[in-house]
Amino acid sequence: MAKTHTAQDRYSKLVLAKLRNDLVLKDGIVFNNDYEGDPVAGKVRILVRDTEVAVGDYDVATGKAVAQGATTYLDILVNKDKAVNELIDGYEAASVPDGLIADRLDSAAYSLGLQLDSDGATELLANGTVENVAQVTAANAYAAMVDLRTKMSKAKIPLTGRYALVTPDFYALILKSPEFIKASDLGDAVVQSGAVGKIAGFTLYEWNDATPGLQAIAGHPRWATRVNEWSVPIGLKDLTNSYIGASAVQGRMVYAHKVTRQTAIRCMYSPAELGATLAGGTSGKTAITASGATGTAKYRLNPTTRVVYGQNDTGFTAISTQPTTAVGDIIEVVDFVSSAAVKVSYLTVTADVIGS
Repeated sequence: MAKTHTAQDRYSKLVLAKLRNDLVLKDGIVFNNDYEGDPVAGKVRILVRDTEVAVGDYDVATGKAVAQGATTYLDILVNKDKAVNELIDGYEAASVPDGLIADRLDSAAYSLGLQLDSDGATELLANGTVENVAQVTAANAYAAMVDLRTKMSKAKIPLTGRYALVTPDFYALILKSPEFIKASDLGDAVVQSGAVGKIAGFTLYEWNDATPGLQAIAGHPRWATRVNEWSVPIGLKDLTNSYIGASAVQGRMVYAHKVTRQTAIRCMYSPAELGATLAGGTSGKTAITASGATGTAKYRLNPTTRVVYGQNDTGFTAISTQPTTAVGDIIEVVDFVSSAAVKVSYLTVTADVIGS
């Protein structure tokens, strides 16, 4: 038994190491891991502070009055529970070749990484600040990034640590800008982080995303948290019941993402995002409005994958049907023209948009 647990611990660490390397939305670059509590228990707490500690004059005779702190804790429900359970036929757990183990663990890390990136980006889109650029071109791509930089500076977001996740099309425009600095000119550490360069103070990461209209997400990791932990460490398990001489790679991971300051995350769309809004509907439900739709507006509640440009409307529900919602749910609202996705909005359900 001890040997089995040792192997599970080793495999889990290997998958996490591969996972961290493969993620585009990396910890320490896009998300922080600052939280208190055990994710496996279903809830953790993160520290939230929107104002800094006050500094004032000190009087030798009277000292300085005690100021009230503005630090609060925010509870995060760890609501994502993903599992790996892949059959390895013809091998009991103890006899699986090392090469096959490595292949399955590598694949598990890749698949988990895709899901973490997808869900993490959905949280950024749903709780960041939307920035619409009428028409982004090679001539104004740099100016668009400078505008984001200015807004973040006015919001008192630190200069150091700013990133931008840029789609391939937007990256192609930035490459044509004389202000673009290649990653190789910034040092080995930047290259090793997966960065492709820097512009307007943002370290750039190419992100192969096809969300309708989205060009880039810019932000700072201080105000976006990722929580993840193995609830069942990954490992090789012998299968019983109807399986004979077979095993499986099995494991479960729980995780959550949370943006804690909207102004620290900027989501650039061009020509524009859909501009949908939420309001209280009938009992326990939420009403959706999409005044910017030029086609038919439909939605999905808590999507496991995000819509891509041109995707058909299979699996979506017309906004005339109000969803039953809970606080924290994410609603993906899509404008379909001739049944093809052309615009999107991501909205987070709050208590005031649930009908009583």
